[in-house]
Amino acid sequence: MKLTIQVNEGPYQHQASDSAYFFTKAALEKGHEIFRVFFYHDGVNNGTRLTTPPQDDRNVVCRWSELAAEHALDLVICVAAAQRRGIVDDGEAERNKKDATNIAPGFRISGLGQLVEGGIQSDRLVVFGD
Repeated sequence: MKLTIQVNEGPYQHQASDSAYFFTKAALEKGHEIFRVFFYHDGVNNGTRLTTPPQDDRNVVCRWSELAAEHALDLVICVAAAQRRGIVDDGEAERNKKDATNIAPGFRISGLGQLVEGGIQSDRLVVFGD
């Protein structure tokens, strides 16, 4: 089965990000294809490389980055939600005249059309969070 995953919550405010990560990991282990993971609303905060949890806590951002590297996942952050929350890649930094970037490895910023495409191309769109 081909799946697109939508994550609507940040990494430390809600269980949704953890649930989405473990669901995605389990689906891959069972042989399912993950077409895309789309981070929307506060979910875009899963893609900032500046998150630094305490040593005894889980590093949600690193887990997503490592899973993406291991399985060539397409981790997409919604551009409008990213702009509102200060998530910036090279292109957005240049376009908006920002002097730094903070996107985590394995993530990219793109438009809501990527979510629509995921819904069309996949057998299921699974949403985590409100």
